[in-house]
Amino acid sequence: MVVASPNPRRAEKIQALELPAIDLSPSGRSAAPRLIVEACERYGFFKAVNHGVPAEIVSRMDEASAGFFARPASEKRLAGPADPFGYGSKSIGFNGDVGEVEYLLLESDPAFVSRRSASISDDPTRFSAAVNVYIEAVKDLACDILDLMAEGLGVRDTSVFSRLIRAVDGDSVFRINHYPQCVVLHGEVGFGEHSDPQILTVLRSNNVGGLQISLEDGVWTPVPPDPAAFWINVGDLLQAMTNGRFSSVRHRAVTNPFRSRTSIAFFGAPPLDARIAPQRELVTPRRPRLYNPFTWAEYKKAAYSLRLGDKRLDLFKACREDGGIDL
Repeated sequence: MVVASPNPRRAEKIQALELPAIDLSPSGRSAAPRLIVEACERYGFFKAVNHGVPAEIVSRMDEASAGFFARPASEKRLAGPADPFGYGSKSIGFNGDVGEVEYLLLESDPAFVSRRSASISDDPTRFSAAVNVYIEAVKDLACDILDLMAEGLGVRDTSVFSRLIRAVDGDSVFRINHYPQCVVLHGEVGFGEHSDPQILTVLRSNNVGGLQISLEDGVWTPVPPDPAAFWINVGDLLQAMTNGRFSSVRHRAVTNPFRSRTSIAFFGAPPLDARIAPQRELVTPRRPRLYNPFTWAEYKKAAYSLRLGDKRLDLFKACREDGGIDL
């Protein structure tokens, strides 16, 4: 789903934004919980470095992605349509949203990836192995980061967030976006303005710029690429579970006038029946509960019935005229 966005040349800060880089190596872990919380409160995004995902796993995934998008259009269409999973081009979702992008959207389940690989690759075993190993690696990274977040927030059960993603019936998805080279100097909208509805996104791209975030309404700031790092961003569910401490920041992707861009994203999501609510430690008399409890199924249905630029968490805000705490 991509909502029509203003022309990228309007209201855009030309200077790139260097988001915080969080060191996840053993030497950096003691400071990581505090730094992650600060980054998520201020930006909703940060860069994970020294993340421990082997370069070989990343390069095999890049090779598999490039191989698919290099195929003739007629062969790529055999992997579609994306309803919701499969191959899509320009037309995204079911609400009339479009963008200068082609993509593969897959369940994160290994058996699903293996079944669908026959329509995606001439070497389905190699393709599914590359994807499944990559998904497992970035899921582990997401869960490690979520545990550090909980620690930094002072939540007693530090696995409260990651447990939702590790659940066997979790609803996580995996997406590969390919943005063609575009001759427009400042790029066309590839994937329009949106926030991610899930818990946490683990994103990386090739060494081509295109990611932009909006920390102020109508102002888009480019984020410089770093193919050796992973970009981590807060999803709507995590904003709700942190009682608004963390922000699910709007972002978009624009095309590049000189090179094509590929981005690969793991969207960590809970089981459909998972109950989403602010953690008790994060609800205080000075910070009343902001959101009513809801399930991921309820939120997913609401989110995917709207265009991506629409605000969705507002539908679940708590309403207390007396300003009290409703637990």
